[in-house]
Amino acid sequence: MDDNGSRTLDREEFKKALRDFRIEVPDEHVSLVFTAFDLNRDGTISYDEFLRMMRGDLSPLRVQLVKKAFAKLDRDGSGVVDINDIRGVYNASKHPDVVSGKKTEDQVFKEFLETFEMHHNIHNGTQADGSITLDEFVEYYTNISASIDNDEYFALMMNNAWNLSGDAPTYKKQQKAWANQSPERANAFVGEQHQGY
Repeated sequence: MDDNGSRTLDREEFKKALRDFRIEVPDEHVSLVFTAFDLNRDGTISYDEFLRMMRGDLSPLRVQLVKKAFAKLDRDGSGVVDINDIRGVYNASKHPDVVSGKKTEDQVFKEFLETFEMHHNIHNGTQADGSITLDEFVEYYTNISASIDNDEYFALMMNNAWNLSGDAPTYKKQQKAWANQSPERANAFVGEQHQGY
């Protein structure tokens, strides 16, 4: 399909691919279909965009895991994750840009949050605001999920990232299972860790 080797599909390659795979789309609708696949509106379809549209939304099991991870991150239960939810839980003081004086800890926290906003903002034409809604979090993991074939592997990835079941090897090894603790205990734990720096 990618005739010019650009690792993306332009409109003509997309149109040709539809013909090659005998997908009947009237010429007047090809642009509409192309635009639906071109999530970031850059005039091409990347592999990730193609996968995202072909795979569709998350399965109910995956949605449940993503919601559970979001609830752990949303420390104050407000339904929105912001800098206050991650300040005191993540230590950004040792980030290379903070150490070098290029960025503040809050700037690093904001960049972390914007990672989760990115796909939702591209898809909906909105701007980053430094806070994550559940919809933005789900959209982020929907994009990641598109390249993961099986639910068991997705569940393992989510557990390793967020310690959802309390037995993630990374958290056991580092004894930093803050995600399983109450906000008060997590903040105390982080305070204990800061004393070691």
